[in-house]
Amino acid sequence: MSVAYWKGGEINQVSIEETVEELLGTALSLQATDIHFIPRKHSYTIHMRSKGRLAPHGELSVREGERLISHFKFMSSLDIGEKRKPQSGSFHIDHSNLSLSLRISTLPTVLSRESLVMRLLPQQNILDLSQLSLFPDSLQKLLSLVSHAHGLIIFTGPTGSGKTTTLYSLIQHSVKELGRNVITLEDPVERNHDEWLQIQVNEKAGITYSTGLKAILRHDPDVIMVGEIRDEETARMAIRASLTGHLVLTTMHTRDTKGAVFRLLEFGLQWHEIQQTLIGVTAQRLVTILCPSCGEHGSVYCPCNRERRQAAVYEVLQGSSLQAVLKEAKGEDSTASYPLLKHALRKGIALGYLSQTEYDRWVLEEEKSE
Repeated sequence: MSVAYWKGGEINQVSIEETVEELLGTALSLQATDIHFIPRKHSYTIHMRSKGRLAPHGELSVREGERLISHFKFMSSLDIGEKRKPQSGSFHIDHSNLSLSLRISTLPTVLSRESLVMRLLPQQNILDLSQLSLFPDSLQKLLSLVSHAHGLIIFTGPTGSGKTTTLYSLIQHSVKELGRNVITLEDPVERNHDEWLQIQVNEKAGITYSTGLKAILRHDPDVIMVGEIRDEETARMAIRASLTGHLVLTTMHTRDTKGAVFRLLEFGLQWHEIQQTLIGVTAQRLVTILCPSCGEHGSVYCPCNRERRQAAVYEVLQGSSLQAVLKEAKGEDSTASYPLLKHALRKGIALGYLSQTEYDRWVLEEEKSE
């Protein structure tokens, strides 16, 4: 099987397998997190998301784009013949001595053709906690949260902000340093690890977030990681788990820490349940650190060019500030004062770690969308 793959105006006739190898190689070299196959009227366009930005990469004919999408659906054990319904799946592949987990999502479009997005999840070693945060004080706050024996900790942030990396690093700390039994419930499992038990959501087999949590509670865990709270039922199970003496780590899609508290109330949870279980909320963004040698944009000739120059900045809501936000959510007069994400970003600029571009990217764009 061959495919016409366009890049930079040049069309090559190569096999499907070679095309996949080339795409993945390019994506990894660009540190891309996602590859998009977008149907157009007379073609498919390929976009890649790198460092949060989506950029065009190439183009395929309609026929060859459909072949490539069918190949990925087959590898993910999806129904190749079903093109009218959204589907999602995942599979593993080895590329250049690197193990990759690929998460696939398809959507039908008005063009009677499917759009496909592929998330790239390299199975690399978990980052040490010291490599996570741009500021050491944020790291100390995270460590203080996971030192609790029970309670609920919520991690928020947009896709690609590093929530899963933070979770895995804290879980590894819980296992190795605190000697705890950790069980994770994920959809899908993004990185395989032998140090703790991992369960994958499989709705076809009856394993949802809710049913999976019920089973995990009977398995004597100390720490439970729930991939994401998406609905009221999962939120109630997470609250129940934390009330029965477990530390529960989970994620939610809210813009900031305060938003997570109000989202729990929207799910129908009682205020006193949240007040008794919630011990901390963090919001994070993944930022690009200025190169100390060549400045903001870098240079291909710089010896630091290929070094990892990203870190996370955190907004941590805990203690008295969390209680103040809870009172506000209850409708009582209260003023919570704690460092926000924009304050951390400003600090990074003042210390010379970050550019104004990073601040504009995360703060000004969000303020415009309000």
